[in-house]
Amino acid sequence: MSKAVEEGLPYPLGAHWDGNGTNFALFSANATKVEICLFDGDKETRIELPEYTDEIFHGYLPDVGPGQYYGYRVHGPYEPEKGHRFNPNKLLLDPYARAHAGTLKWDPAVFGYKMETGDDLTFDERDSAPFMPKCVIVDQDFDWTGEAGRQPVPWDRTIVYETHVKGFTKLHPDVPEKLRGTYAGFGTKPVVDYLVDLGITSVELLPVHTFINDDYLLKKKLVNYWGYNTIGFFAPDPRYASDVPNSLREFKEMVAKLHAGGLEVILDVVYNHTAEGNELGPTLSFKGIDNASYYRLMPDKPRYYINDTGTGNTVNLSNARVIQMVADSLRYWVREMHIDGFRFDLGTILAREVYGFTEQSGFLKAVDQDPLLTTVKLIAEPWDIGPGGYQVGGFPPGWAEWNDKFRDTARDFWRGEAPVAELAPRLVASGDMFNHQGRRAWASVNFVTAHDGFTLNDNFSYNEKHNEANGEDNKDGHSHNRSWNCGVEGPTDDKDIIALRERQKRNMLATLLFAQGTPMLLGGDEFGRTQKGNNNAYCQDSEISWFDWKWTEDGKDLHAFTKRLIKLLADCSVLRRSRFLTGEHDPHLDVRDVTWINANGGPMQEEHWKDGNVKCFGMLLDGRAQKTGIRKQANDQTMLLILNGFEGLVDFTMPEAFGGKGWELLVDTNIPDAPGGQTFPFGEMYQVTGRSLLLLTLQK
Repeated sequence: MSKAVEEGLPYPLGAHWDGNGTNFALFSANATKVEICLFDGDKETRIELPEYTDEIFHGYLPDVGPGQYYGYRVHGPYEPEKGHRFNPNKLLLDPYARAHAGTLKWDPAVFGYKMETGDDLTFDERDSAPFMPKCVIVDQDFDWTGEAGRQPVPWDRTIVYETHVKGFTKLHPDVPEKLRGTYAGFGTKPVVDYLVDLGITSVELLPVHTFINDDYLLKKKLVNYWGYNTIGFFAPDPRYASDVPNSLREFKEMVAKLHAGGLEVILDVVYNHTAEGNELGPTLSFKGIDNASYYRLMPDKPRYYINDTGTGNTVNLSNARVIQMVADSLRYWVREMHIDGFRFDLGTILAREVYGFTEQSGFLKAVDQDPLLTTVKLIAEPWDIGPGGYQVGGFPPGWAEWNDKFRDTARDFWRGEAPVAELAPRLVASGDMFNHQGRRAWASVNFVTAHDGFTLNDNFSYNEKHNEANGEDNKDGHSHNRSWNCGVEGPTDDKDIIALRERQKRNMLATLLFAQGTPMLLGGDEFGRTQKGNNNAYCQDSEISWFDWKWTEDGKDLHAFTKRLIKLLADCSVLRRSRFLTGEHDPHLDVRDVTWINANGGPMQEEHWKDGNVKCFGMLLDGRAQKTGIRKQANDQTMLLILNGFEGLVDFTMPEAFGGKGWELLVDTNIPDAPGGQTFPFGEMYQVTGRSLLLLTLQK
């Protein structure tokens, strides 16, 4: 291997092999010298990058290629009180590394200061290289045969399924044992076939970017299972690879197999913070490369970090090079890895400037004008813990957002705590929050459960969280879950309570799937997966989190019911309109797109909305309502959704609707296996079971 370094180029950033050698380029506005460190076993060779162009250190090494392990050592001032934490004794990961090998071994040497003192103003001279993972130069070549003609799933047909690469397959009996918990395992035929058969369109994977296990968790023999602790934004985490040296190829093969089944792949990404923590955290990458550029620091005391994320640090998306890194990362995952979209953890952070959240932030402008990124799905988690951090509905056109108000209201309604007036706007894609600037109904990503919180099963089995396994004396996780155990905490043999719980699960799934907007289903809810009351299983790489594929009879029934709901959603386009339903009369077409119905069969009046005793109502979706921007009647099915949040029977009079003579029952959550085809003429009374939901279609 030649050690003769050449000038190289300041672009592209990262380590790029051209077939003959590798170009290295690293941004740092405040460093004085950068050394590339090449590793051959325990042997380290340091080579100074010779050029500095536009705040980028760069150099080219002939004969250095794929499989080479490397890292950086960056020289500069160690002045924490001025925001600078350079320490060349610390081996640093390349922010643009395409692959990593090895794991972080927690040792005092990985801290830039003398960790034992607790004083971050001290300077530590111990070498961290023996304890650090290494970056790996990769060959990007991959044959994406068959991908050229792939078409994205339209937003109005999208059904998101949130899951975890390892948790989904770890106990799967039809996945080869050596592949369970891996990218390769998730791409196997049994997994793809299951997801396709269920009917979902888009798999949303919890973080797969390289992340770090927190020291305090390892000491408790736990891990960061969810992965919201990123240290590398360009590399799939090797812990999920069955063949670690080829983790990049394995990830691509997984994506290709999911695509071959017609499924999209959406990644949950964490650009709001990194694994380096606050001033007392380790020096692993960004902190040692250019702390003052990569992180938001307190303006008057730059020794300390702004902590709008609750994790110790906040990535500085006001810096142009940091915006470039995030945008480069996103484009890389789309262009090279063929990813179909992203869900942005604590997305409000990304839209912050020094003065707070703005939809005119530099990052949002960069993404919104990008010709590649605007072709994929962009989903924000629209909150953080900083000032003005709750921004549901506040993101710009083109973005979709997690709608936690849908979750909270649906949960409250089905436990008898929310009035019908609160649920109604959630059923029509929360137009009160999202219907502006030409945004579409799909912008509201509706969910009733997610990785964070109770599963659907546990939402109706527990009033209180039970997080004892996390080792934090049950103090972690949310205490206000809006859950209801239906009378007994935890598992029970009481048949009446079991029946109520099963019906409530069906109610929630039907509410989610039949509401306007984009539904997101938490993986495992379709068969009643439980975490035994743990609502914060972020550290549980265990059977608490892994999917148990040994289903109960109730689980089998719930799975069949969920499949039926998804099929109805796919077949009935009036349930998934892109235009917001307003209920206003269209004088040109003489139609209302939605009419709210009271139990007497007539339109809801103002006094009904204000009456707290009214807990049963209907939503009539007229299939003739204008479907696109072209002013003409549609020819969709007219449908009636009836929701009864009351604990007892309600006699509901079947309302009249244009062009029909009665209603055909499609779904009754009280009779999940009832055969279809039962009809009810206008004016006939239907006894709606307490806490149940009906879906009917107009009989012509």
